[in-house]
Amino acid sequence: RGRPVLRGVSFRVPAGGHVALIGRSGAGKSTIFALVERFYDPDRGEVLVDGVPAGALSREGHRARIGLVEQDCPVLDGTLRDNLVYATPGAGEEEVRRAVDTTNLGGLVSRLPRGLDTRVGEHGRELSGGERQRLAIARALIARPRLLLLDEPTSHLDLESELALHRAIDEAAGRCALLVIAHRFTTVRAAASVIVLDQGRIVASGSHEELLETSAYYSELASQWPGRREAAARG
Repeated sequence: RGRPVLRGVSFRVPAGGHVALIGRSGAGKSTIFALVERFYDPDRGEVLVDGVPAGALSREGHRARIGLVEQDCPVLDGTLRDNLVYATPGAGEEEVRRAVDTTNLGGLVSRLPRGLDTRVGEHGRELSGGERQRLAIARALIARPRLLLLDEPTSHLDLESELALHRAIDEAAGRCALLVIAHRFTTVRAAASVIVLDQGRIVASGSHEELLETSAYYSELASQWPGRREAAARG
């Protein structure tokens, strides 16, 4: 056994709450996601779901309550509609259209020769990176999970994708618990609570405004994030 990856990490994501995880590469953010999804269980401590240890639940049942939007979003070799509803085959047309509108996919749908029933190619080769990300967000919104895990892309997003990301976060935050690995200043500001990680430990937590006042480490990270100048101008 090597040294612990996480040490003394404890926090709560309430129903309808919005929590952002931040920290440099290797701080432990992805490990937390893996533990929440039960890709492996902790050697010490536990993950609780509504007060029940996650280890007491079946993996299948546990994961059915979780939505995940990754940086590298998987796309099926099928139609756009297939990709939107594959986690929720019984989704109605109105629900699909609402998710399409929320994630700014309407322009894409109107350009495709058969709209939602157009094949998008293996691994989504007919879609841009931003469109794949928005597709994954729409899919998660349709599934209506109890908890949505979102690993925000580190790469530059076009304006349409950036706006769609924040609209989807706003939409999801009112319907489920939301845990975000955040890489953008604007995303962090939107969170009700921010958890600052460094080398597997929580070194600070609070709202964005509180942390700017109390944590020099947070202020240092914030100074390096994309979008900080634009956010400051709007704030």
